[in-house]
Amino acid sequence: METQSMQVVRNFLTAVQQGDQAKLASLIHPAIEWSQPGSNRFSGTKKSSTEVFQMVGGMFQATDNSLALTDIKVLTANGNSVACLVHWKAVQPNGGILDVDNIDVYTVDNGQIVKAKVYSADVAQEDNFWLK
Repeated sequence: METQSMQVVRNFLTAVQQGDQAKLASLIHPAIEWSQPGSNRFSGTKKSSTEVFQMVGGMFQATDNSLALTDIKVLTANGNSVACLVHWKAVQPNGGILDVDNIDVYTVDNGQIVKAKVYSADVAQEDNFWLK
């Protein structure tokens, strides 16, 4: 189970880096529960793949498509739960910079991600960057 779960998450993160929307859609369960940290306009719990894609679309819009998953530092599993240490960078049109590590924890079931919980190494930076 751990090997399959890790492969699903690895494929997901690779699709994020490549912007492969079709692959992302196939790896996220339609009823995914996604928890985004902080108290900014993208924070909170999303309860469907549609809400997740709307959030990510808003993030790309806010950064003139500069948002990038620049590094996958650690990927480890415990059963069907996979934790990853990843690094994000982005620049806003007004010059704001996001340069932050996140720990993401994904739950995989039947080859799809059914739950995601994101932890930020610097929630204040993210809140300042993403605003209300």
